[in-house]
Amino acid sequence: MERLGRGPATLGELAGPFGLTLNGIKKHVGILEEVDLVATAKIGRTRQCRLGPAELRDVTNWVDAHRRTVEARLDSFSAFVDEQKERVR
Repeated sequence: MERLGRGPATLGELAGPFGLTLNGIKKHVGILEEVDLVATAKIGRTRQCRLGPAELRDVTNWVDAHRRTVEARLDSFSAFVDEQKERVR
């Protein structure tokens, strides 16, 4: 996101600094594209990415929703582990 704030970039240009494969960065970009944070277009043999129309408020809401989901799963897992510990005692 920070890199795209400076202008459009290809998947390869985004992947390079992070040591990601093209398939790896494509997965990340695809998730961001689903929520309109990134837009892509095929230009010649490359896929160029740019910032999408979503606002940072949308990003915050999206991150918060995922955080709540992960926290709920971790809470359930923690309760399961505690229950298993009690059974062993």
